[in-house]
Amino acid sequence: MQESYYDPVLEDEILVAAPLGPRVTTVLPLKDYVLALGFNNGESRLFDAKPLLKEAVFSRLKCVPYFNLVRVAYGTIAWPGDIDYCPDCLYAQSIPMDN
Repeated sequence: MQESYYDPVLEDEILVAAPLGPRVTTVLPLKDYVLALGFNNGESRLFDAKPLLKEAVFSRLKCVPYFNLVRVAYGTIAWPGDIDYCPDCLYAQSIPMDN
Protein backbone atom coordinates (compact mmCIF):
# COMPACT_ATOMS: atom_id res chain seq x y z
CA MET A 1 0.00 0.00 0.00
CA GLN A 2 1.36 3.38 -1.04
CA GLU A 3 1.61 5.95 1.71
CA SER A 4 0.01 9.33 1.01
CA TYR A 5 1.99 12.47 1.67
CA TYR A 6 0.67 15.83 2.83
CA ASP A 7 2.77 18.96 2.87
CA PRO A 8 1.09 21.93 4.60
CA VAL A 9 3.54 24.32 2.93
CA LEU A 10 2.05 23.48 -0.49
CA GLU A 11 -1.51 24.01 0.73
CA ASP A 12 -1.37 27.77 0.20
CA GLU A 13 0.70 27.65 -2.97
CA ILE A 14 -0.90 29.36 -5.95
CA LEU A 15 -0.32 27.71 -9.28
CA VAL A 16 -0.05 30.00 -12.26
CA ALA A 17 -0.74 28.51 -15.67
CA ALA A 18 0.94 29.65 -18.82
CA PRO A 19 -1.14 32.25 -20.68
CA LEU A 20 -3.32 30.98 -23.48
CA GLY A 21 -2.23 31.64 -27.02
CA PRO A 22 -4.42 33.57 -29.44
CA ARG A 23 -7.96 32.20 -29.81
CA VAL A 24 -10.08 32.10 -32.95
CA THR A 25 -12.86 34.69 -33.23
CA THR A 26 -13.82 34.33 -36.89
CA VAL A 27 -13.52 31.68 -39.57
CA LEU A 28 -14.29 31.78 -43.28
CA PRO A 29 -13.82 28.72 -45.50
CA LEU A 30 -12.08 29.54 -48.77
CA LYS A 31 -11.43 27.34 -51.78
CA ASP A 32 -8.97 24.44 -51.76
CA TYR A 33 -9.44 23.67 -48.02
CA VAL A 34 -8.02 26.97 -46.81
CA LEU A 35 -9.54 28.80 -43.85
CA ALA A 36 -9.32 32.53 -43.22
CA LEU A 37 -9.03 32.93 -39.45
CA GLY A 38 -9.38 35.94 -37.20
CA PHE A 39 -7.74 35.79 -33.77
CA ASN A 40 -8.43 37.68 -30.55
CA ASN A 41 -5.04 39.40 -30.82
CA GLY A 42 -6.25 41.22 -33.95
CA GLU A 43 -4.35 39.07 -36.43
CA SER A 44 -5.87 37.59 -39.58
CA ARG A 45 -4.23 34.39 -40.77
CA LEU A 46 -4.64 31.67 -43.41
CA PHE A 47 -4.68 28.02 -42.44
CA ASP A 48 -4.22 25.29 -45.07
CA ALA A 49 -6.30 22.36 -43.83
CA LYS A 50 -5.27 19.94 -46.61
CA PRO A 51 -2.71 18.10 -44.42
CA LEU A 52 -5.50 17.29 -41.94
CA LEU A 53 -7.39 15.37 -44.61
CA LYS A 54 -4.78 12.59 -44.45
CA GLU A 55 -5.81 11.76 -40.88
CA ALA A 56 -8.74 9.37 -40.37
CA VAL A 57 -10.39 11.57 -37.75
CA PHE A 58 -10.69 14.40 -40.31
CA SER A 59 -11.73 12.24 -43.30
CA ARG A 60 -15.27 13.71 -43.36
CA LEU A 61 -13.76 17.09 -44.16
CA LYS A 62 -12.90 15.88 -47.66
CA CYS A 63 -16.54 16.57 -48.55
CA VAL A 64 -16.41 20.28 -49.46
CA PRO A 65 -20.00 21.09 -48.35
CA TYR A 66 -19.21 19.49 -44.97
CA PHE A 67 -15.86 21.31 -44.74
CA ASN A 68 -17.70 24.58 -45.34
CA LEU A 69 -19.83 23.99 -42.21
CA VAL A 70 -16.85 25.07 -40.08
CA ARG A 71 -17.69 27.43 -37.23
CA VAL A 72 -16.02 29.10 -34.25
CA ALA A 73 -16.50 27.22 -30.98
CA TYR A 74 -14.76 27.85 -27.67
CA GLY A 75 -11.88 29.79 -29.19
CA THR A 76 -11.13 27.31 -31.96
CA ILE A 77 -12.80 25.90 -35.07
CA ALA A 78 -15.24 23.00 -35.14
CA TRP A 79 -17.46 21.02 -37.45
CA PRO A 80 -20.65 19.08 -36.71
CA GLY A 81 -19.96 15.67 -35.20
CA ASP A 82 -17.46 16.87 -32.59
CA ILE A 83 -14.58 17.51 -34.96
CA ASP A 84 -12.30 20.34 -33.87
CA TYR A 85 -8.67 21.41 -33.99
CA CYS A 86 -6.34 22.83 -31.36
CA PRO A 87 -6.30 26.65 -31.44
CA ASP A 88 -2.59 26.78 -30.62
CA CYS A 89 -1.87 24.50 -33.58
CA LEU A 90 -4.10 26.63 -35.81
CA TYR A 91 -2.11 29.70 -34.90
CA ALA A 92 1.30 28.03 -35.21
CA GLN A 93 0.45 26.34 -38.53
CA SER A 94 -1.17 29.35 -40.18
CA ILE A 95 0.41 32.26 -41.99
CA PRO A 96 -0.37 35.98 -41.72
CA MET A 97 -2.77 37.32 -44.34
CA ASP A 98 -1.53 40.06 -46.63
CA ASN A 99 -3.47 43.24 -45.93
